[in-house]
Amino acid sequence: MSYSLRSSLRRSVLPAAAVMTSLVLVTSCSSSENTDQQAEASAPQTSTSQIAQVSKAESTPREANGNLSEHGGARRTEGDQSQALQEAISQTGAKNVILLIGDGMGDSEITAARDYAEGAGGSFKGLDALPVTGQYTHYSLYKDGKPNYVTDSAASGSAWATGTKTYNGAISVDIEGKDQESLLERAKKAGLATGNVSTAELQDATPAVQAAHVTHRKCYSPDSTSEKCPDNALENGGRGSISEQILDTRADVTLGGGSESFEEKAKAGEYKDKTLLEQARERGYQLPTNAEELSKITEANQDKPVLGLFSEGNMPVRWEGPKAAKGGYKEEAATCTDNPERTAEVPLLADMTQKAIDLLKDKEEGFFLQVEGASIDKQDHKANPCGQIGETVDLDEAVQKALEFAKQDGETLVVVTADHAHTSQIVPTIVDEEDDVEGLYPGLTRKLITREGSELTMSYATNEDAEESQEHTGTQLRIAAYGPNSANVAGLTDQTDLFFTINDALGL
Repeated sequence: MSYSLRSSLRRSVLPAAAVMTSLVLVTSCSSSENTDQQAEASAPQTSTSQIAQVSKAESTPREANGNLSEHGGARRTEGDQSQALQEAISQTGAKNVILLIGDGMGDSEITAARDYAEGAGGSFKGLDALPVTGQYTHYSLYKDGKPNYVTDSAASGSAWATGTKTYNGAISVDIEGKDQESLLERAKKAGLATGNVSTAELQDATPAVQAAHVTHRKCYSPDSTSEKCPDNALENGGRGSISEQILDTRADVTLGGGSESFEEKAKAGEYKDKTLLEQARERGYQLPTNAEELSKITEANQDKPVLGLFSEGNMPVRWEGPKAAKGGYKEEAATCTDNPERTAEVPLLADMTQKAIDLLKDKEEGFFLQVEGASIDKQDHKANPCGQIGETVDLDEAVQKALEFAKQDGETLVVVTADHAHTSQIVPTIVDEEDDVEGLYPGLTRKLITREGSELTMSYATNEDAEESQEHTGTQLRIAAYGPNSANVAGLTDQTDLFFTINDALGL
């Protein structure tokens, strides 16, 4: 269905409200390395009358107005906000949607990254510029249908991708194991261009929920599928592993890690005994493996889809630093440093996001793109504050790219939120030895020096064993919006509501 037809159908059932036609939903943070150029990209665009209408509804990133110690110096707002909020609400629908996910990015992770990278009174050029915010619930289900109050990434991703709650570990199937159609599949069926970008292995839960249907999230490859979910295995009449289904779903652009699983051979079907990479080549995929090769790609479509595989597993993170440890709060405060493993050959999340947009944006019917900053969660599991903060900064830079396009394009819905909350907490920094009583912080802790020169103490206490993984938490999550249908994220919603917000905005 063409965009013009989808748009006319929406107008037949929605009241006329042509205030703005681009939406962004976000849960993320931005970089301490933002340049003037990035700031300009986040500023209102007024090149056409339509974009001028959009700009009126924007709010700029809200930062403290002055000296934090002065009366009113910590204020982030000035004047009444009613008009700006009113102008931010539109029901016109969208031609395109960009959904950005910060895996494991709860309010604590956002705040810690902001404090470290931008300062207590600072703000992020992506997330903090969005005018409409809300909270959503993200519980999963047990197989008997009762609520499981702490979700994993598979069940949560399945919820927004399909609109159906399911059990932890399920990839876009319901609690009975029945396939549930994803937003990406629905968008492709409607004739839209599609993309799927992640810093994780592409077989990981968040990217997988848009492209695959398996009963166990670890069914990455033909071998693991035969072992963990044999009913899904190709040789048993199933759809195959997540990797095989990624090839079958055939998004126009798919970028991330996970090349190792594509080295395995198919066990059945037309490409039996050939590796999945060999299969991809025979099926017309373009296969860039580094940033330079990706930069040379000039088109992506169903004849020449792009499958970029930039690492064997998860892509390397931005920053490194000491992990939290027992009594870590007593040690000298640390500063995060660049990860030497992330070389110039590794494309940044912002670069992959921009490239995907560039390759998809000319489709007359519009596009749907999902982008994930995956290792906020993975570094949180490791109790590594520098790791998780750097990945949050990375995601915000990707959000800025999405916002820049949305403001210039005038017909784009960009969505960013998290899949679940996580373990890290900001706790008081001990400045007086008399306050340091035995057992004060029973978990793992680490102090960091922020850009303001203050000490930020992070605590991880869902597992006291430094060698074991920290856990997800069940706290509701922030969601923010910019553009058409943005009012649908205000107040308290559920993770499944996001499916319907995007589905309805695109008129699928």
